[in-house]
Amino acid sequence: MPQTVCPSTMFAPSGLGPPLASGEEPPQEGPGPETGFAESPPFSSASLDTLIQNLVPTTDYYPEKAYVFTFLLSSRLFIPPHELLARVCKLCIQQQQLEQTPLDAAKVKKFGPKILQLLTEWTETFPSDFREEKMVAHLKDIIHRIAPCDEAYRKKLNLVLQNLNAKLAAMAQGDESIVKVTASVSDKLVAFKTKPAPIQKDMISICNDPFTLAQQLTHIELEHLSHIGPEEFVQAFIQKDPLDTTQPCFSEQSKSSSNLEAYVRWFNRLCYLVATEICMPAKKKQRAQVIEFFIDVARECFNIGNFNSLMAIISGMNMSPVSRLKKTWAKAKTAKFFILEHQMDPTGNFYNYRTALRGAAHRSHTAHSNREKIVIPFFSLLIKDIYFLNESCANRLPNGHVNFEKFVELARQVGEFIAWKQVECPFEEDRSILHYLHTAPIFNEDGLYLASYESESPENQVEKDRWKCLRSSILGKT
Repeated sequence: MPQTVCPSTMFAPSGLGPPLASGEEPPQEGPGPETGFAESPPFSSASLDTLIQNLVPTTDYYPEKAYVFTFLLSSRLFIPPHELLARVCKLCIQQQQLEQTPLDAAKVKKFGPKILQLLTEWTETFPSDFREEKMVAHLKDIIHRIAPCDEAYRKKLNLVLQNLNAKLAAMAQGDESIVKVTASVSDKLVAFKTKPAPIQKDMISICNDPFTLAQQLTHIELEHLSHIGPEEFVQAFIQKDPLDTTQPCFSEQSKSSSNLEAYVRWFNRLCYLVATEICMPAKKKQRAQVIEFFIDVARECFNIGNFNSLMAIISGMNMSPVSRLKKTWAKAKTAKFFILEHQMDPTGNFYNYRTALRGAAHRSHTAHSNREKIVIPFFSLLIKDIYFLNESCANRLPNGHVNFEKFVELARQVGEFIAWKQVECPFEEDRSILHYLHTAPIFNEDGLYLASYESESPENQVEKDRWKCLRSSILGKT
């Protein structure tokens, strides 16, 4: 798809900042919302050098928090983080004359808190950048240069490093848990040789309360969200389509998007788990009960603000092997299901869902409890929105400037997500339910069709031929 340039908007100059190159627009200063990520664009466009210059604090200037987040998020498309930090540190050393002896203590004491603030924001928001030793080395070097003027800077550096190490350790632990869950799931994604025995565990035997199951699904969703760093969305831009599951979603040489991949896999697993649970029971009445149960679970997910689980459940119930069970559906009470389907209807670019999401986001913004703060977006659509933003707008303008207005919109979308993912789950964990959701055997597509045909006979010759083929390949019967 050919890239177009997003329309520019002129912004009134205000605030204090470094000098701009000729022809470039001055930064916009001003208060933003609590997230700090959705302010008006500080530039319509600028050269990369100018953008870097405006990231560097001085004795009397510090960039807006929204600018810091936006530029650190998008800059990796143009320059690796370690090179960016090296250039920032070099500019600081030159501008503040940190190589001279003795240092101008009064000047450094004005500058010191600002560079510490920038490095703190960087390590807290993009800790994965500091997996590289070069990054930590640059961070230590610049602080050690100003430490002779105030020993408190060393203490602050140690605190920054402690917090950074804690974040990196948590990220490593998250990576390991994702690998373990992925391995256990892939081992189970098989077509059963026979229908499960009556003693086979099912979801309702583990949890028969829809509200409790919706709470446990929310636990899993928030756990996945907590591992996703904002930079992963930008990393996804280097791929053709982040949601194409027929090929590796992201670069195999980098772990920087593995959490996005894992989250998409979880969505797919929940879809297949729902379909499996519906197709498993031998009796029509039991299958209808399972359908009604998941409808109630989906409704509770909607009420909580867990739109990702809601969409996975609806998707699982709409899979062809499930939707063809007409006799089963006729026995189930489905009025609530059609209401939920309407909420997640893709018509009008998911207009109904986006309206509900805005309502949940407003509730979250004004909430006083974690329960009311929960917003878990339909994640695949969020990725698609960001992907198409990237595809439809050029990274650089014809004059070579960085199209910063595009990246302000990117930061707005990602920044909102970052605020949502920081919510702590208010519900108590139930280990047995979580274990089942992660490890219960699920049918693959052939297994689902075979189970569906075994439950309700094929209706036409195409289905009869497929049933016969599946019975032969999976059950060894003719």
